[in-house]
Amino acid sequence: MVEQVKNAQKLVPVTGCTYWFTGLSGAGKSTLAEAVKAHLDDSFDDSKAVFILDGDIIRQGLNKGLGFSVEDRAENIRRIGEVSKLFNMAGQIVFVAFIAPEAAARNMAKQLHADAGLKFVETYISASLEVCEGRDVKGLYAKARAGVIPNFTGVSAPYDAPTVPELDVNTGANDIATCVQIVV
Repeated sequence: MVEQVKNAQKLVPVTGCTYWFTGLSGAGKSTLAEAVKAHLDDSFDDSKAVFILDGDIIRQGLNKGLGFSVEDRAENIRRIGEVSKLFNMAGQIVFVAFIAPEAAARNMAKQLHADAGLKFVETYISASLEVCEGRDVKGLYAKARAGVIPNFTGVSAPYDAPTVPELDVNTGANDIATCVQIVV
């Protein structure tokens, strides 16, 4: 969480917290996380107070070898829930940018934080499927629709959209500056 120093513009981190950015592929989770981090880095005058755990990067290392079965997706989220909790315990703000399609897995990550007395903010990056497909620079949606990628969230696999997220950021209806301010 963030506190503004009295009579000053500088922000200072006071406790660790996880902002869990969930949404479809292409919704803007990573882009928004990077933009909010840059804003906070500048405000804190510290580039190490905020850390981003990005799904694409984590799957190349820590969670390499996990597939996309229901069990592997749940384990992917469990591991990141534990890692983000550890960062929070060290006082860092963490932005987790993961699709995390199942509400049960996100709730488990939230409970891990609650059990440790740490703040967890479910942040729904709620761009529509049409917007996400329009942003698809990797061609993943086209491949999923052609049957090349099975179990693709939003096309051939379900996405449990948060019903009551702490934050709802529609990156399809708002520009990046507005989205940053919603999170801040």
